[in-house]
Amino acid sequence: MENVVGDRVLIAVQAVNISRLSTHPVPTVPGTLIVVAGAGPKDSNGAGKSSFIASITALLGDEQWRFASGAKAVSELLFNAELASGAGGRQWASADHGYIVGVFGPPGADADLAALDHGAPAAADDEEGGAGELISAEMETGELFQVPTGGAVTVWLRVNQEAPHLEVRWREGVHLAAAASEAERVARADDLWNALPKSAGRRDVVARDLTKVLYGDRVRCVSFLSTSVRSKVATNLLSQPLNEISPERVFEAIAALTGLDTELEQEREARRDEHAKRVRAAQAGERLAEFEAESKAWVTTFDRRDQARVRLAEALRCWRGRQARKLADAAAKDELLAAESARHREAAEKAAGAIAMVKAEIATLKDDTLDRKVGEARKELAALQARAAKLDADRAVAANSADELRGQIPALEETRRFADGRDVPAAEREVGEARLRLNEALKGLGVADREVASAQAALDDAEGGPAAAQLNALSAAGLDATGLLDALDVAEQARDHAHGPGPEGLVLSGLRGWPHEHAVIVDADRLEAAAAALAGLPGSVLVSSAGVSVVGAFDGVATGREARIKAAEHRLNRAKDTQESATQAVHDAEGAVARAQRRLEGAKAAVRLAEIEARLAERRAKLAELTAAVEEVTPKVAETERLAGSLDFRARTRDMEIERMEGRRQRHEGERNQANEQDRRVAADREALKLDALAADWGGTADGAREWIEALPEEERPRGADEWWRMAERHFDQAQRDTFPEEDAEVPEELAFLLAERAGSTAREQATFAAVCGALASYLRGQEEYEKHQRRQIEAQVDSRQRDLAAADKGAEEAAQSTAVHRAALTAAIKARLTRVAEEFDKLDTGYGGYGATLEFPVPPPPADPEQRWQWRVTPKWRRGDGQGFVPYNRRANTALMDEKAVKLVCAAAIASSGGGHLCLVLDELGRNLGKEHRREAVALFRRIGETYGITVIGALQDDMEPYAIDACGQYIKLRRSSDAMPYNEPPVIIGHDQHAERVRALASYVERPAS
Repeated sequence: MENVVGDRVLIAVQAVNISRLSTHPVPTVPGTLIVVAGAGPKDSNGAGKSSFIASITALLGDEQWRFASGAKAVSELLFNAELASGAGGRQWASADHGYIVGVFGPPGADADLAALDHGAPAAADDEEGGAGELISAEMETGELFQVPTGGAVTVWLRVNQEAPHLEVRWREGVHLAAAASEAERVARADDLWNALPKSAGRRDVVARDLTKVLYGDRVRCVSFLSTSVRSKVATNLLSQPLNEISPERVFEAIAALTGLDTELEQEREARRDEHAKRVRAAQAGERLAEFEAESKAWVTTFDRRDQARVRLAEALRCWRGRQARKLADAAAKDELLAAESARHREAAEKAAGAIAMVKAEIATLKDDTLDRKVGEARKELAALQARAAKLDADRAVAANSADELRGQIPALEETRRFADGRDVPAAEREVGEARLRLNEALKGLGVADREVASAQAALDDAEGGPAAAQLNALSAAGLDATGLLDALDVAEQARDHAHGPGPEGLVLSGLRGWPHEHAVIVDADRLEAAAAALAGLPGSVLVSSAGVSVVGAFDGVATGREARIKAAEHRLNRAKDTQESATQAVHDAEGAVARAQRRLEGAKAAVRLAEIEARLAERRAKLAELTAAVEEVTPKVAETERLAGSLDFRARTRDMEIERMEGRRQRHEGERNQANEQDRRVAADREALKLDALAADWGGTADGAREWIEALPEEERPRGADEWWRMAERHFDQAQRDTFPEEDAEVPEELAFLLAERAGSTAREQATFAAVCGALASYLRGQEEYEKHQRRQIEAQVDSRQRDLAAADKGAEEAAQSTAVHRAALTAAIKARLTRVAEEFDKLDTGYGGYGATLEFPVPPPPADPEQRWQWRVTPKWRRGDGQGFVPYNRRANTALMDEKAVKLVCAAAIASSGGGHLCLVLDELGRNLGKEHRREAVALFRRIGETYGITVIGALQDDMEPYAIDACGQYIKLRRSSDAMPYNEPPVIIGHDQHAERVRALASYVERPAS
């Protein structure tokens, strides 16, 4: 089972036999600042604040307790009578075991601070936020408070003076020691422990598995603890001004908060182990080198003798190889020559048979039947190709003609639609009739045009002067006339007033008026003609010697020039209307002529289309006939062409085959002659091998020699006889030098004689080689037993020392590799953890009034001294304004700024260690270094950060910090001990600040209810 607590948070803790702490359960408010104050006999010292917060860190699995090593330091938290009071050693007994009990509930539940267990005093806010001490309630049975279903779990840590120092058990629900007195609660704790089921089956979970089983290896607590409960103290960033702490100590503080100090200590232990193993390896190497130097002379002599024996055996083997190779080579060559001779004879016979076969094939191929077939096929192919070409040409002509006819059809069909079903005669009649109507319309238009011109002229005359129209009409009729007023020379002023007789007795009364202005003078004999000419101008006055005549009568009374103009305009308008009607008639007649003409063209197109369709049908029939003929002759042409090509190819192939056969015949004749000559030469070579003499020298058969060679290693099989001899001679000379390295060495008499006899020539060396090798071997066998005994003694000593050295070297190498791997992993972990701290530092700074902060942490080289700690340096930096660069922490700054950054850095390290889960930050001597004017702000900052990030900050503080912390914290716990004679504390005072008044009232009601 792993991660029993899961996401639950600590909501109550009870200590039994832990230091001088009271056994009363103490509730905790998760996710805020909890300050722990003390009231000892003289001041806050001696109240057990450090022991209280230390027990919480042990319960929450703070790795600084070294759980993997058994967490022996936790046992120092047990009640010690001598330390409890001066007389405690005689009146009280030290505890051999105790309990740290924690209740974990769901995060955010309303019962986090709901109530206390039996006999647990507490205090809670009233409705307005004030604090008051609650009365302790003693109960016999029942749970502390109500929690949601499946919510709470109670974890019991048994702390033992002897190993195992920690044992863990748990149970769902709330199970605390409840009784009326301290002694009864201690006894009740043992009973509850025995009643709890063992957490690991038949045994309990111990210290090394605590964090994994309870929290799933997730960090739930980081702390700064004092020397009174810890053997090793990390630098407290809040215990002195931040700028007085060196970068090395800043790193140590962050490492303690994030759990890196344990890993650094493991790295130093690995370096120590590596150094020790390297020292042992060096010592083992020195001992081995010393012994090897002492025995080197003897071993060298023995090695030379052994090498001489090997060389001598090798020389004899090479001599044997020479003889085997000579016989095997000769036998192989003889077999090759025999096989070659047989091949030559077989080749000669095969060539003779091939020559006969080729001659017969040539005679068969020279038959002329194929040539006749080729000629006939070519003639038939030419005739068919000519016929096919003619048919293709005729079909192309027919196809082109049909295409031309088809091309005319669309236009004719389009024109034929204009006929509207009429034939050519009917269309021609309609054209004639339309043209007659057009001529009539044109004539009417001409008459209208003339009338318009005449009316326009009359209007112009009327507008142009007196009697202008009459004069124009008379002039048009060929009559001479003059206007009456034009013929008189009267003063202008007299025209309107003169009264008197006019010419011929005419009295003029008012020259400006009718009839004077429209009167014209004509000859008396032309009076009637003039009246007829002016018939169209009523009111005209003719003056002649015969008298005055008025032509026609007025439709209305003509009164001067305006009347004449209006009459002319009326005439002109009638003429224009007539002209427009005539023009429209002409237009309509022209349209009728055009339509009739189109109908005629359509009728003619229908006749032409019928003719073309008839011709097209003829072309199509002809084209179908030609296509059928082409389709019929095409396969014949292809077949004939294929047959002619095949026969032609066969003819060419035959000629080539005849030519090739002639070449083969000549080649076979040359091969036969060459085979006979080579067979004779091979027979002479076999005689020269002298195979029988070589077999006698070997002392066996050729098969035996080959088997001996086949048994050799693969690299030795290709060696020749001369190479075997050179190697045999070289091995013997080396064996002789290894046996007698000094020039004045004493050589056995027999061996010396043989050595002297073999000098001179290669033939004598080969003749005496076996004897001299035998003499040398006899001498070496006599020395072998003694050398073996001495070698065994030396080798036994060397092997023993080499094993020691190998083991030491292996251990040193493994230690070095382990150290390197651990250091690489640790470097990555440190950088990742510090990067996380820097990110959280920046978030906290920008979120709580700053301008951004970061950490600078270069990777230092590992120390050479195995006892030296791997020292890292962390330099906090922050911006002092928007857009400014980062400034190192050790630059001069005000105290408030330093205190604020120190609090944020501590919280950032805690957040980085939480891994996203609920975290508890435990601080001893909270705010000891903070200035009086900044203490309240710093403590409030702890609370805001804790509530924002879900961190429970528990801080123990001295008397001078209490006034500043009590109002700024989220929960206040005060441990009390009034006298040095009292070994145990009095019930603690607890004040909880809670914004939910209803929950606070429910807490007070529950705690204050009487015991049942």
